[in-house]
Amino acid sequence: MKGMRTMTDNELLYTVTDNVARITINRESSRNAITPGMIRSFLDLLDRVAADETVRVLVITGAGEKAFCAGADLSGAMGDAQEDALSVFKDYAALLKRLTRFPKPTVARVNGSCIAGGTGFMLACDLAVAVETARFGTPEVNVGLFPMMIGALIFSHVPRKPAMEMMLLGELFDAEKARQLGMVNRVVPVEKLDAEVDAIAATLAAKSPVGLKLGKNALAAVDALSFEDAVDCLATQLLAVMETEDATEGITAFIERRQPEFTGR
Repeated sequence: MKGMRTMTDNELLYTVTDNVARITINRESSRNAITPGMIRSFLDLLDRVAADETVRVLVITGAGEKAFCAGADLSGAMGDAQEDALSVFKDYAALLKRLTRFPKPTVARVNGSCIAGGTGFMLACDLAVAVETARFGTPEVNVGLFPMMIGALIFSHVPRKPAMEMMLLGELFDAEKARQLGMVNRVVPVEKLDAEVDAIAATLAAKSPVGLKLGKNALAAVDALSFEDAVDCLATQLLAVMETEDATEGITAFIERRQPEFTGR
């Protein structure tokens, strides 16, 4: 594979192959649960991906076949002191915001259970592909907690009644229900997961990087605007896209009936 680069630490794996970066949560024995160090490393990696002009797509997944991410590590790794815990929570909130507003397309490769805080990673991604055996849910209420930060993402994806059922009852559900609720895009057998994710990533990598970046930034900017204000804002953003070299190349390639060669400018 051309352009392959790797980086490894104790909790995260990072590779870049064919313009696609992959971050793998590497705590399989703990069902890829979140630790404070992992959150900070994740933020650093996102900065690295955003700055790397050779990377056009980011895929996020978990190690092994049992879990994508089981949420926070409740064994004590999240910190005991209240001020320490608050710092970790703020870091996790920053991670969700960074992912949600990330300038490059993101794909969650949901290789197994996606529980509690792991739901935040998945919902913050643009697209999500899950194995049909994956389980989903927010069981925080069962241990006296509540899915606070991820609740904001849940309500942006799931209608209010099923969202409240999900958070208040703390029950787990299957991948097909997650798809029906709008939490994942596609559900596939485990043997087809890599092929499906790779095909989506390759499709995204072949598109104009600057067009996708400007489009994602524009949609994020109008998220809280009224319809009238959003349409007016997006009209100016469309002009900005049309003025890029990639737009000129794309239109020219369409007229000439060939594949465009996007440079990201």
